[in-house]
Amino acid sequence: MIVTFCGHREIAQTTEVEEWLQTVIHCLIKQGATTFYLGGYGAFDGLAASVLRKEKKKHPWIELILVQAYLNDRQDAAGYDGSVYPELEKIPRRFAILHRNRWMVQSADAVVAYVLHDWGGAATTLRYAEQKRKKIISYCKGTRGQHL
Repeated sequence: MIVTFCGHREIAQTTEVEEWLQTVIHCLIKQGATTFYLGGYGAFDGLAASVLRKEKKKHPWIELILVQAYLNDRQDAAGYDGSVYPELEKIPRRFAILHRNRWMVQSADAVVAYVLHDWGGAATTLRYAEQKRKKIISYCKGTRGQHL
């Protein structure tokens, strides 16, 4: 099972979101998740990668894959098991992240989402995941998200 993430650049309740991510990721691994696609930008992506690195110590077979939005970007792939670049070179640079996020959703079986408002890139990605009828595990402020 392939899992990807979408979330805001900033996180208000980091400890609470981290605890939620630990629970979600642990459950997904128990359900057979082996590959995790990460965008590598913003606080939510960083927090997801951090939690996954801790889980990798207990489950060494899982893979953390950085999905690059720009071909010639020197985004640091240290701490990941690999990186991929979807064929986006014909996409204007200002739309590269949007198209990269769509590729991640299309390629994944499940999407873990930290989306608290209905505007911006994370909300657009979540709506796309809903349109594609992906399994979505969503953090909801106050309810700590849906159960797996």
